[in-house]
Amino acid sequence: MSEKLQKVLARVGLGSRRYMEEVIAAGRVSINGKIAQVGERIEPTDELRIDGRKVQFQIEDEIRRRVLIYYKPEGEICSRNDPEKRPTVFDHLPQIANDRWVMVGRLDINSTGLLIFTNDGELANRLMHPSNEVEREYAVRVMGEVTPQIRNNMLKGVELEDGPAKFESFSEIGGDGINRWYQVVVKEGRNREVRRIFESQGLKVSRLLRTRYGTVILPRELRTGRWMELDKADIDNLAKSVELKPRQGTGLFGMAKRRTERMSEKPMAARRGGYLRQQRRDDEQPEQQRPNTNNNGNSGRKTIGLNKGFKKF
Repeated sequence: MSEKLQKVLARVGLGSRRYMEEVIAAGRVSINGKIAQVGERIEPTDELRIDGRKVQFQIEDEIRRRVLIYYKPEGEICSRNDPEKRPTVFDHLPQIANDRWVMVGRLDINSTGLLIFTNDGELANRLMHPSNEVEREYAVRVMGEVTPQIRNNMLKGVELEDGPAKFESFSEIGGDGINRWYQVVVKEGRNREVRRIFESQGLKVSRLLRTRYGTVILPRELRTGRWMELDKADIDNLAKSVELKPRQGTGLFGMAKRRTERMSEKPMAARRGGYLRQQRRDDEQPEQQRPNTNNNGNSGRKTIGLNKGFKKF
């Protein structure tokens, strides 16, 4: 049983498959002490190294593609380790034997909401790559008045220091006075992009919550600082959205059994009212239902978030 080298390297989260081909061509990768070639196949018993450092890996047929969703609270950073010893989003994730979690996208320390983690580096790279134009949806509370002209400016495009940016859709979802909530969608994952688009119009974002990433919706019942694991059918749907083939796994029966065991260890009662209501202050945030994703360019596509395929904690 063997697999192409660049595919293995991409899956462990070291970069895209194309980038890994460049790394191999540069002579930085070795198999059993010999410089590897692009397209070379690797066996489970081979020793793989990059720049002299050993890389742990498994052949695709031996592992199951896994995906977690996590409700990031304010104050956590999107990093494995922090020199300042601040809490990180990885602190609350379950251990994964002989593998590691790869984060899909980032949220700044003051932002909250949906984060995706997977043990499949290639899936993570495809979900983040700008060429795939994966939608990111946010609920945003803004201080100041969004006039029709400002709304049109942000939909047509504004100039930021790292290039033009725009919202794919923009709608008001509640609030009053100078603090109103809006639902916006972008197709890039640039640093603080949503905040900077508003700032270009003289507006300040006071709260930012990611509610959707591609086909995955932040579920109402998921509490801040908790995670859920997708079942195989939902993972396959997510993979197909970025043109990846489904991977053979342990099957839904086995995953359902694990879900029951874990739920008995960490039960979580479902909460009504949506993710906005569960973290709002009565005088600050409006009650909100889950955003209507059929009105923002996602019409006709299956979304993940409230079906039976979630592992609940």
